[in-house]
Amino acid sequence: MSHTAGHRLDHLPPAASRLGAAFARPKWLAIACIVTLTCLGWLYLGLLAADMDGVTGAICSPTFGIALMPNGVWGVRGFALIGLMWAAMTLAMMLPSAAPMILTYAEIADTAASKSKAVVSPFVLTAGYTAVWLGFAVLATLAQYALTRAVIIDAGVASVSGLFSGAILIGAGLYQFSALKHACLKQCQSPFPFFFANWHTTPRGVFRLGVKQGLFCLGCCWAMMAVTFAVGIMNVIWMAGLGIVMTIEKIGTGKRFTYAIGVVSIAIGVVFVVTAVLAHWPGRAI
Repeated sequence: MSHTAGHRLDHLPPAASRLGAAFARPKWLAIACIVTLTCLGWLYLGLLAADMDGVTGAICSPTFGIALMPNGVWGVRGFALIGLMWAAMTLAMMLPSAAPMILTYAEIADTAASKSKAVVSPFVLTAGYTAVWLGFAVLATLAQYALTRAVIIDAGVASVSGLFSGAILIGAGLYQFSALKHACLKQCQSPFPFFFANWHTTPRGVFRLGVKQGLFCLGCCWAMMAVTFAVGIMNVIWMAGLGIVMTIEKIGTGKRFTYAIGVVSIAIGVVFVVTAVLAHWPGRAI
């Protein structure tokens, strides 16, 4: 996308032009998202520390947890905080990877506007895309609630089961080789044919385009997002790494990188499983 980085979208309204320019620089956008995400992580850590007797224990925790209600039951506040956490996390991780799609739409819209044709702001497209991932955040919040009730993850939102973590990582690795993964990835890597075949000039139609692109992105990346349940929700290091991986997948070409990530994920998952099995092996020396 380097050839588009200096493209001035002169025929779009100023706000829309600035949006396109921002997504023409996915590297800086990713850095901004990661910095924002880190600050949010420390904010949530502060909220957790405020609800704990031992602040030192909270600061030394490897994950950014969310304090539940004192009796261990999630209330409205708990759901709201965790829902906001997932919303911030998913948007910070996924918006950089959506840069090629949003920029492509902005360039097509700018060309159409230069010919005095009706166009809709890329903000509407981005809103449709964002709506899909906010829906994912809601589902992830409910999944976290269920896993917490099942004592598979703890109050520090980290997995307590090596078998569970291993299964998530192995499943995510296997998905990297699936036909559905590559069909969705192809749509994310080359959005121009999709927009060319489904172009709309109404806000409702463009919003639906954003939703469809969001669904392609979800189909491409949901397994990698699920890995956060295995490695620690709100673990900023892992989230930054996963965000970078998904962005590289979307702006790259070929399947080697996707397959390599699958192999690495499966290998790490196997290590988790083997370690968990050996830890409970009959006759293990104490």
